[in-house]
Amino acid sequence: MREKILSVLLLLAVSVYMANAQQPNIVIIYADDLGYGDISCYGASKIKTPYIDKLAAAGIRFTNAHATSATCTPSRFSLMTGVYAWRKKGTGIAPGNASLIIPVDKITLPAVLKKAGYATAIVGKWHLGLGGAAGPDWNGEIKPGPNELGFDYSFILPATVDRVPCVYVENHQVANLDPADPIIVSYKEKVGDWPTGKEHPELLTLHPSQGHDQTIINGISRIGYMAGGKAALWNDDDIADKLIEKSTAFISSNKTKPFFLVITTHDIHVPRAPHNRFKNKSGLGSRGDVILQLDATVGKIQSTLDSLGISDNTMIIFSSDNGPVVDDGYADSAVIKLNGHTPSGPLRGGKYSAFDAGTRIPFIVKWINGIKPGKISNALFSQVDLLSCFAALTHQQLPATEAGDSFNELDVLLGKSTKDRPYVIEHANALSIIKGKWKYIEPNGGPAFDKYVSIELGNLPNPQLYDLHKDIGEKNNLAEQYPEIVKALAALLQKVKDNPQTREMKTE
Repeated sequence: MREKILSVLLLLAVSVYMANAQQPNIVIIYADDLGYGDISCYGASKIKTPYIDKLAAAGIRFTNAHATSATCTPSRFSLMTGVYAWRKKGTGIAPGNASLIIPVDKITLPAVLKKAGYATAIVGKWHLGLGGAAGPDWNGEIKPGPNELGFDYSFILPATVDRVPCVYVENHQVANLDPADPIIVSYKEKVGDWPTGKEHPELLTLHPSQGHDQTIINGISRIGYMAGGKAALWNDDDIADKLIEKSTAFISSNKTKPFFLVITTHDIHVPRAPHNRFKNKSGLGSRGDVILQLDATVGKIQSTLDSLGISDNTMIIFSSDNGPVVDDGYADSAVIKLNGHTPSGPLRGGKYSAFDAGTRIPFIVKWINGIKPGKISNALFSQVDLLSCFAALTHQQLPATEAGDSFNELDVLLGKSTKDRPYVIEHANALSIIKGKWKYIEPNGGPAFDKYVSIELGNLPNPQLYDLHKDIGEKNNLAEQYPEIVKALAALLQKVKDNPQTREMKTE
């Protein structure tokens, strides 16, 4: 009898071990405005990113992976929901006081993993709105938000670092808020008596190059007006350290069970305020310095996992929400200090652009127990597929009406296949579609060039067609030479627009 009991216990132990071995911890490190050419394992020669390079050497480096949009809010919406943001109104770049733009009754990435038994957390930039129709109550309970979408724990920057309010929100409350000093926020008119950059430029330690001249926080003028909440204000040069602190605390407290952590860094978005450890260390100005700071964040997360003995069964995904921009509103000398560095690498355009530099981003996956190291994948892949991939990884079947644009590309994610996604949709002012080597950009009447950020936007009144295998820089428009390919891709793009459940179209 005792032998039977021991056998059963051994069998159970083996089963638990096997289940855990197939159910890795998952950490997504999501950078902000990081370009395809900004890190050394993707070809940067003027700056070195050893920790990110080490991550790539231990896993898979993708060369043809895409965010869904050339700007942040819509890319993050698609990552969380498995749905293209352009399908839903109100998913453009959100103001700092926007209400939650993800419906709480929809399946989300964290909800899928929570259902599979994972502890879930998000630390860092949110920028998907908070609160109900009236927006967030900064002085009360702030909900709905990340916690209503499947995250057990959240410690977030509500929007971007250049937008007020400049405070952290932990779960449902502004962290460290003094009730006697309530927060007031407006994006329409000045509130309170705090100085603005427009009125008092002499108070600035970092001057705007365009816009960004409203309430001054920590010597930097922002978008929007704010007053109150002094005890809750963040210090710009300490944000990266604070996000590391909260991330590593979550990892440590959940080291004995599966966990899912999304670290949405503020680097390398403006305003760029590197910690003194990184200031003037890159030789490329503050933009280069915060790339070094981002690289150090990756190293710190990896060293924490190593110290806890859980690295081998932790999947780390490193990527960016969209492509690069150099001058995005502050006179931080980023342009004149590029020193030959090319943030977009061989690609054309950048943030905001329909050209590939807007959405083709660094994408690295490491999982020692599940992925062979040192691989390079040229497979066409989209971030919108992560929701379906993780559902498949945890043996879940998604309802037909949920995550309609998310394909199960798990074999590609794990390096077991290099088969292209059937097609990839990119979103800027214009929509684009990539299928195989061909990229089609639909006609668009918007401006061709953004003079404020000095980026080609890819908007033309006529169709554009590029052979990305021969012309990765999208210099030669072949639309007139191949009208039948233009017609076929335009029809496929229209079919995607018309069908909100494109998983059904996967084989076409």
